[in-house]
Amino acid sequence: MEHRAHQRIPSLLDSKRLLSLPSLQETAPFSLSLSLSLPLLPFANKSGTRVYLCKSPYLSRMDPSMADLNSPHSMGTTIIGVTYDGGVVLGADSRTSTGMYVANRASDKITQLTDNVYLCRSGSAADSQVVADYVRYHLHQHTISLGQPATVKVAANIVRQISYNNKNMLQTGMIVGGWDKYEGGKIYGVPLGGTIIEQPFAIGGSGSSYLYGFFDQAWKEGMTKDEAEKLVVKAVSLAIARDGASGGVVRTVIINSEGVTRNFYPGDSLPLWHEELEPQNSLLDILSSSSSEPMVT
Repeated sequence: MEHRAHQRIPSLLDSKRLLSLPSLQETAPFSLSLSLSLPLLPFANKSGTRVYLCKSPYLSRMDPSMADLNSPHSMGTTIIGVTYDGGVVLGADSRTSTGMYVANRASDKITQLTDNVYLCRSGSAADSQVVADYVRYHLHQHTISLGQPATVKVAANIVRQISYNNKNMLQTGMIVGGWDKYEGGKIYGVPLGGTIIEQPFAIGGSGSSYLYGFFDQAWKEGMTKDEAEKLVVKAVSLAIARDGASGGVVRTVIINSEGVTRNFYPGDSLPLWHEELEPQNSLLDILSSSSSEPMVT
C-alpha cells in the first residue's frame, strides 16, 4: 500500500512537482536555475571530495537505491477472510514496503469500520485508508438515520460503490467481513475495479497467488471458530514463506454474535515450512550452524 500526498497547486518552491512536468523534463532537467531551488544532498566521492547533489527524480535514475527510497508505500500483502459456523475470521500479515525496503514490519491491515464490520486492506496504503475513512463516515450516518447498526452487506456495498466510482484512481483490493443479526457472518471480496463478490472465503494481496490450491483443499463448510482461525494463521504463514512482499507478524480478528476478538501471532511462533530456517539472533549463528537441513511441518 502506498501513501500519497494531498494534491495542491505547484509553486516555484515545489521542486518535485516542477520537475515532474513534461516541458521541464524535456528542456532543462539539470539546469542551474532549477537546481538552485532544490534541496542539496551531501555526497563524498571516492577521492573523499565533498560534493552536493541535487535531489530530483533524475537522481533516482542514476542511483537505483534512491528510486526505492522515493517509491510509494506499498503493501505487498496477504489478506484472508474465512466464514465458519457462527461468524468470520479475518487475517493478515504486517509488512509494508517502499520499493525493496520494509517501511513498516508491524502494520495493522485489518481496519474497523463499525462495531461488527472490519476491512482487510491490500495494495496502496493511502488509497485503502481513504476508502476506509469514507466508508466509516457513511456507515456512521447510516446508523444514526436507521437507529441500528449497519449490516455487513451495506458496508460492503459502500466499499464497492466508492471503489467502482474511483476505479481509475484507486489501486487497492479489499475484503469486508463481519457479523449481523440478519445474515450472520459474511465475507465480501472487493478487488481492483470495484467488483463485489460474496464468498465463503476470500484471499487477496500478492501472497494470495500461493494460496488458491491450499484453500481449495483445506477449506470446508461448518468449521468451528478454532479450526477457522488455525486455517487463517496457517495460510498467512505459508504466504509469508513463499512471498517476499509478505512478512512480519500475523493478526487475526474473530467476529461473531459475542463480539470481536483480536489475536496476535509473532513471527517466531509461526510454523516453519520447507527450506525455512529457525529464527536466529544474528547471521553468524546461521553460518556457524552445523545443521542446515530444511524444516518440514
